[in-house]
Amino acid sequence: MKRMHIHVGVDNLDASIRFYSTLFDAEPTVTKSDYAKWMLDDPRVNFAISSENHATKGIEHLGIQAESAEELQQVFGRLRQADAPVLEEGQTTCCYAKSEKSWIADPDGVVWEAFYTNGESVVYGDSPELSAVSANASENSCCAPSKAALS
Repeated sequence: MKRMHIHVGVDNLDASIRFYSTLFDAEPTVTKSDYAKWMLDDPRVNFAISSENHATKGIEHLGIQAESAEELQQVFGRLRQADAPVLEEGQTTCCYAKSEKSWIADPDGVVWEAFYTNGESVVYGDSPELSAVSANASENSCCAPSKAALS
């Protein structure tokens, strides 16, 4: 079963952790000095926040997290049918996790990632060129690939 992913950039990580922990009635499953993540079952969502150089305040991107490599291939197939350029990033490290991922932007420029996490990392990781896949994303966008890579 897939899980919705939402990544939000915040100014004050500690205040945001307190707010979202209260909102979700749960503590983060991952907490770092610049990042926190809640893996919730109700609602079924991977909700992440990051601060400092990893994000600009507001919604960074949305995504679909697959729970297996096979499920990810199904999602990738739908991306290819969506009549928009797809960046197949492949295996990468981002947000303290090792993942296989691809990126797409909807007709209004909302950035979406499809990914399967297959390990943890002790480092935040890289973001290819840190520029946006759409005109709506910020230059400091977390994890977002270069728009040029989609061309």
